[in-house]
Amino acid sequence: MVGANVNGQPWRDDQGNLIQAHGGSILHYAGDYYWYGEDKGVANVEGTSRVPFVGISCYRSTDLLTWQRIGDVLTAANDPSQQVQAESIVERPKVLFNALTKQFVMWCHFDTPDYGFAGCLVATATQPTGPFTVQQILRPNNFDSRDMTLFEENGQAYLVHSANMNKTLYVANLTPDYLGLTGEVRKLFIDQEREAPVIFHEGEWYFTITSGTTGWRPNPALFSRSHFLVANQKLIDNPCQGPKKATTYDGQPTFGFKYQGQWYLLLDHWQREDLQHSGYSILPIEIHGRDLVVPWVDQPLQRNTAANG
Repeated sequence: MVGANVNGQPWRDDQGNLIQAHGGSILHYAGDYYWYGEDKGVANVEGTSRVPFVGISCYRSTDLLTWQRIGDVLTAANDPSQQVQAESIVERPKVLFNALTKQFVMWCHFDTPDYGFAGCLVATATQPTGPFTVQQILRPNNFDSRDMTLFEENGQAYLVHSANMNKTLYVANLTPDYLGLTGEVRKLFIDQEREAPVIFHEGEWYFTITSGTTGWRPNPALFSRSHFLVANQKLIDNPCQGPKKATTYDGQPTFGFKYQGQWYLLLDHWQREDLQHSGYSILPIEIHGRDLVVPWVDQPLQRNTAANG
């Protein structure tokens, strides 16, 4: 029997194999949860902090604790244009279901090995388990795009991406089919150098949780809030607690999601010299009026408030 996964450590699926879903996101659809992430299940390219592109993986769960591997739902073979190669960087996959087109739409950060392109890959599928087919590779609105996420509300979706060499977060409106951009762009945290964005809406507040730009070295997360998605967002404080708050528990935010009425934060715990053994955490997000606390818990989905110190 596979033991329970522990926050901060590498996780295993229901077959006992390492879960490879780094930089990922979780989609709730038709009663199941689908976790998409970077498959880094091979050794690092010698002397680097990257692996050859294997694919974007998918895992399925009913309870967010036990995960079944579906497989790699996007690989280089799924790109008709053949722009995706083994040396390509394909990171931080985020997936939405488009109720209008009945398609599952994936956006990823796409880059060259030197991170010089800094764009996005867009792919679609007719089922949450793929396969996803690449539709286009672009620089959104002709801006660079590095760490990114998607946010959807009332049928409108947005690409939120670090731009201007990670100086500023841009919020770009997607077209109704979620495959392109309308050209409408607004900025958050101008010249504040934030990345790894997580955005969610609860009550009268839009919250963001972001990481600083310190490369692979963990740093203190910061949260912000506003009554509006793209106006008056101000960095407030570190929502983490205790001795490891300054390193976000040695992790980095990647996605926020709601389960049984509770918001949770998915973290990556990167091992830059051995990426396939990077770990994960799912931590509760406690909302106290207009403030956030993300306490440490040892097991994913725990909801107690016992924090580090």
